Amino acid sequence: MITRRTALAFSTAALLAGPARANGTDWTRVRDRARGLDQLHSLTVAQGGTVVLAEALRGPALSRAVPIKSVSKSLVALLLGAAIDRGEIAGVDATLAEVAPQLIPAGADPRVPDLTMADLVTMQAGLERTSGANYGGWVSSRNWVANALSRPMVATPGQGMLYSTGSFHILGAALAEATGLSLLAQMRRRIGAPLGIDIPAWTRDPQGYYLGGNEMSLRPRDLLAIGEMVRLGGAAEGGQVISNGWLSASAIPRTQSRFSGLGYGYGWFLGRADGAEFLLARGYGGQILCIVPDRALTLVITSDPTRPARSGGYFGDLMALLDDAILPAARAA
Repeated sequence: MITRRTALAFSTAALLAGPARANGTDWTRVRDRARGLDQLHSLTVAQGGTVVLAEALRGPALSRAVPIKSVSKSLVALLLGAAIDRGEIAGVDATLAEVAPQLIPAGADPRVPDLTMADLVTMQAGLERTSGANYGGWVSSRNWVANALSRPMVATPGQGMLYSTGSFHILGAALAEATGLSLLAQMRRRIGAPLGIDIPAWTRDPQGYYLGGNEMSLRPRDLLAIGEMVRLGGAAEGGQVISNGWLSASAIPRTQSRFSGLGYGYGWFLGRADGAEFLLARGYGGQILCIVPDRALTLVITSDPTRPARSGGYFGDLMALLDDAILPAARAA
């Protein structure tokens, strides 16, 4: 899905400059279709590196950073790739005991030390989930990492996806220990600075680790710039941000969501719409970053972060918007 050839760098400044019409394509139908979804706040679309649609239909202005919820998970997955690129972590098969043994609490299941970075980034750790009904109790605990790692094993590690923010929080803490940098510092130095975008601080746990799978906030255009970097194999105006090899590996399905049926790679949902494969980062309420390499397309959707977006409800509406309106418009360009 991510091209293996050398990608051309894009200019973040050009992305931030403003919307334009691409090859005469009329995006009015897409905008009007999006306006009919009362939960949707904004839609920003770039094709071939040019912003073709940027609308704040309701909610905050496009100039404001907004909660991206679990889209944060896909960004943490990029940081894992950056750490592997730098040799700070040996690879996805490195175990928690090898990367950050100090995180493992006494009394954890004996299989916990052998959990790999791949188990964590694909949410196949096998530990009882911290998301859903368990989320409130988890973030109320005194030690989020220890709490997540002390939960019972309810599945064999590596044998199926159990959607859990705790898996990504463990991964984020392991990245902090392996690199000597907080997740915030990693995001700012390794993604924000090369792309020329701002990364605001976000929630930290009682031990000071930044939450590894939720609560980041970004401006839609800044999230779009990250998506464009991914679409172009990790390249940007400032050079190679993330290796093309990591991004290609990230776009290979490793497991599958039992909620949406989408495949899941290294931090990205993977699927197909209107005959084109896509990578998708998804956050509570309907926060979306979607990359469609075959259509040279990157899009960002922000939505009301207080309302759910279930696969059979509003998220399904967003997938229909992608399949029935956005991708056909991009195909016609």
